[in-house]
Amino acid sequence: MSSNVDILVDRFTWIDYLVFCLMLAVSAVIGIFYGCFGKKQDTKEFLMAGKSMTTFPVAMSLIASFMSAITLLGTPSEVYQFGFIYWLIGFSYILVMPAAAHLYFPVFYKLQVTSAYEYLERRFHRAVRWLGSCLCIIQMSLYMAIVVYAPALALAQVTGLDVYISVSLICFVCIFYTTLGGMKAVLWTDALQTLIMYASMMFVIIKGAVDVGGFDAVWEKNAESGRAQLIDFDPDPTTRHTFWTLIIGGYFTWITIYGVNQAQVQRYLSVQTKQMAINALWINLVGLLVLMITCSFGGMVVYAKYFDCDPIRAGIVTKGDQLFPLFVMDTLGQWRGLPGLFVSGIFAGALSTVSSGMNSLAAIVLEDFVKGGCYPGISDNVATWVSRGLSLFFGLLTFGLVFVAEQLGNVLSAALSIFGMVGGPLLGVFTLGMFFPWANAYGAFIGEVISLIFMFWIGIGHQVARSNGQIRLEAMPTSIDGCVNMTIIEPTFLPTPEPEEALGLYRLSYMWYSATGCFTVIIVGLLVTLVTGKQDVRAIDPRCLSPAVLWFKKWLPGLDGLGEDYINEEEGLKENQSSSSLGSTNPAFNSDMMEKTFNEFVQEKECSKL
Repeated sequence: MSSNVDILVDRFTWIDYLVFCLMLAVSAVIGIFYGCFGKKQDTKEFLMAGKSMTTFPVAMSLIASFMSAITLLGTPSEVYQFGFIYWLIGFSYILVMPAAAHLYFPVFYKLQVTSAYEYLERRFHRAVRWLGSCLCIIQMSLYMAIVVYAPALALAQVTGLDVYISVSLICFVCIFYTTLGGMKAVLWTDALQTLIMYASMMFVIIKGAVDVGGFDAVWEKNAESGRAQLIDFDPDPTTRHTFWTLIIGGYFTWITIYGVNQAQVQRYLSVQTKQMAINALWINLVGLLVLMITCSFGGMVVYAKYFDCDPIRAGIVTKGDQLFPLFVMDTLGQWRGLPGLFVSGIFAGALSTVSSGMNSLAAIVLEDFVKGGCYPGISDNVATWVSRGLSLFFGLLTFGLVFVAEQLGNVLSAALSIFGMVGGPLLGVFTLGMFFPWANAYGAFIGEVISLIFMFWIGIGHQVARSNGQIRLEAMPTSIDGCVNMTIIEPTFLPTPEPEEALGLYRLSYMWYSATGCFTVIIVGLLVTLVTGKQDVRAIDPRCLSPAVLWFKKWLPGLDGLGEDYINEEEGLKENQSSSSLGSTNPAFNSDMMEKTFNEFVQEKECSKL
């Protein structure tokens, strides 16, 4: 058994290391270019790329930020072990992108925020903003650690390089170019890394499919084992993957990311025009669909290769997340340089996610806790250096949290579970603010806290129940009949008493976590609002509401005079400032874009009186 692994490791030659190091070097050079030779960096340049980016790099970065090593390693493993039905999650993206582009993004664009959580203070209260920011920091820090650990496993499998050396390479290269080059370096390295990611995955999967006899042979082998199931309408919410969990639950999981996540909002606002951001989202949709279907088919190709000799049962690998790297070395190991391309693709996905996370977390802490709290009068020069320091800190924190990530098991479900447990309540509080004008700050804060407690109770309860054997993931059948020249030692299990039945909520599919957390905030928030008194809708800044509310406000009860007091107050301030020739000091109306937005609302108010 060990000799087989050694043979695979030996196939990773100096040429592969050269290809891999070249990718790291190019990423570092991009950071040096924008840090030392590009436009002089201030806070806006470092965090928002000076709002000068175009559609292509932003679209590539949107793909790379969350479709990283988690997707490249986790999806083929998921399909190999549990079947092709996971491909249905791609249809949730078709719902997510229009909603992100037309229901959530316009709010952030009108307000021109740097931190997405500035919205929560404008709509509710500073306490709601700080709570949301803290949750995002926890969510992104854990997610980045998982993203780093996943490719470290891949590199250990194909090269024999120690996992922690791999982790160090990812973290410190990422820290270097992100801290030095800021958002422009992040976006352009993301674009490069996305292209590497696609090229490596496409080549590996096409070559693997050809080797096992083509598409028909791949499908036939998977159909025989039951893995080729395309759809399952089981309404049971405890069934891990069904049509409903993957499309409806998947929608709430991914709208959390593309609708309100800081890393994505920051990218939307780094472009020159609103339409560029919308175009980037549509390009991103196509890219995600292609990548998801490709990776799902990749899992079928892996099964077709190992259908009669399961590497996990044979002891060649220890975890499902190592299956695809093993497949790569079996398929491409004799082609010098190509395994290096694959490892570069895996690392590229990790680098893009971690760099995005570092930059976005720096923006959150600077805007929400430094400028919005302890040091509101900070100079721009000091703020830029604080941003660099925060990027460095979160890079080092990611390195430390890797030791937690390795205890979380399957990287795909672990990552999506974290997004559901933390992201669901965050999505809920933004949705409550944007779609329910009557909701007040008490409802938002209490709803978010209760939702968070509830989701952690479910998530931690699920993990404990799994460790106690009360919940078991039943993988699809595999065979070791075709294993030759190998000593197979099947594990023996001593008889143990049957564990007690787990609480029903603990069995809830992890794909429902975001939806559950979101609706908990909305329901609790509205109930608390009823008890404590509704928000005065006349005093709300209309820009804080989703366009959907403004489209249908005539048909919604209790919205008479929506935003009128706020608009009249701002109009009065504007007239006073104009007459005194001091200019606007209100940050909400401090740009041409805000002026246009303000006038639109004034015109809308006048039209509604006619």
